[in-house]
Amino acid sequence: MMNSKPKQRLLWSPQKKQCEFMSRPEDEALYGGAAGGGKSDALLAEALRQVNIPCYRAIIIRKTMPQCSELIDRSRLLYGSAFPDAVFNATKNVWTFKSGAKIYFGSMHHASDKLKYQGKQYDFIAFDELTHFTWEEYSYMFSRNRPSGLGTRCYMRATCNPGGIGHSWVKARFIDGKKPYHTYTETVTIDGVEYKKSRVFIPSTVFDNKILLKNNPNYVANLAILPENEKKALLYGDWNSFSGQAFSEFRDNPENYNSRVWTHVIAPFDIPRGWKRYRSFDFGYAKPFAVQWWAVDYDGRVYLYRQLYGCTDEPNTGVKWEPSRIAKKIKEIEREYERGLHVYGVADPSIWDESRGVDGTIINMFEREGIYFEKGDNTRLAGKMQLHYRMQFDDEGYPMMYVFSNCKQFIRTLTTLVYDKVNVEDIDSSQEDHDYDACRYFLMTNPIAPKKKIVVNGEFNPLF
Repeated sequence: MMNSKPKQRLLWSPQKKQCEFMSRPEDEALYGGAAGGGKSDALLAEALRQVNIPCYRAIIIRKTMPQCSELIDRSRLLYGSAFPDAVFNATKNVWTFKSGAKIYFGSMHHASDKLKYQGKQYDFIAFDELTHFTWEEYSYMFSRNRPSGLGTRCYMRATCNPGGIGHSWVKARFIDGKKPYHTYTETVTIDGVEYKKSRVFIPSTVFDNKILLKNNPNYVANLAILPENEKKALLYGDWNSFSGQAFSEFRDNPENYNSRVWTHVIAPFDIPRGWKRYRSFDFGYAKPFAVQWWAVDYDGRVYLYRQLYGCTDEPNTGVKWEPSRIAKKIKEIEREYERGLHVYGVADPSIWDESRGVDGTIINMFEREGIYFEKGDNTRLAGKMQLHYRMQFDDEGYPMMYVFSNCKQFIRTLTTLVYDKVNVEDIDSSQEDHDYDACRYFLMTNPIAPKKKIVVNGEFNPLF
């Protein structure tokens, strides 16, 4: 009688989009954009790629360790079954494989937690739900992504859905102006030597997860009945809509730029000389500074028609201009474009703080260059509500606030702001909120009352 070997059970196999993500050669890759795309499984499987190398070290990071529990439970099934000799240390949250390779699970609940990894080195670093992290937390781990020994490949991977504290910088780094699946390369020169780093975005939605849909066909319906913004983000991976978005009423409809109805973004035009003009300013050095030029028409409607935004190519990272340099640039712009016109300046009250300037206050440095400001009203909630009031459309589709389409940084940053987790009616100030702050200072010089009812907690009640 012949002995027949028992059939081996297939534990896990990557689906088409997971294969695409796991096959990429870039230094950084972001996977996902919607719920249910099989993102976490792909990260767990990718971390196994080099466990045959004794010196290999990998880490998978969630915002908090409790959030890691689901990943760890899933790893117990996948790793424990595929590598029966592997051992999991629940105290240190690390898998040790027969070769000696290790895969850790970590967290960064607070920004200072990144220092836990100082002096560590990981060949593979993965962030699950990247939009839960700040740019500073993510970018710090670049310095930890280095070989643990000979023969390893060093790279980083991440997954996420739209929304969250990191939405703005993730969208700017991987989504805005970039084609999915296309490799984007950044070149830096150090001591005459060029170094290149590459990154890519691989989109995925629930419709790419055939196994999930087979096991739970109604999951799509679960996403479809969510509030509109959440549905767009989690079902379709819409990066312009997400839960917790502070100014969800903001509309950027290119087809209406010229008609100016049902849109806040419009085509630029020559501002009539008779309209009042304002300049608003939020100071930044290590963080971006924001200068905005506003006009007010005869009906009290406001127009953001020009801006100067001191940001590097990295989101929420300032160009480190001294106040005098900013002032000289403002003077240069106004000499060219505002000749013979009075521009009323309003600014962040903190620039009058004597502790912020080395050579006198920041405002003194501006005034030496002939640039003058009045103190802005920094009442946060009142200023925020002015944006909501201004963005309301009347019955014909006209708002009381427009933004020229060339003010791209304002459009980018305003649409990604989210609410603070503690002070839930206010904006989370750890975001890239500098243009927003400058806007508040200006709007508080021209306050209006709402035309129609707005929900008290700050969520807009759509009028169309």
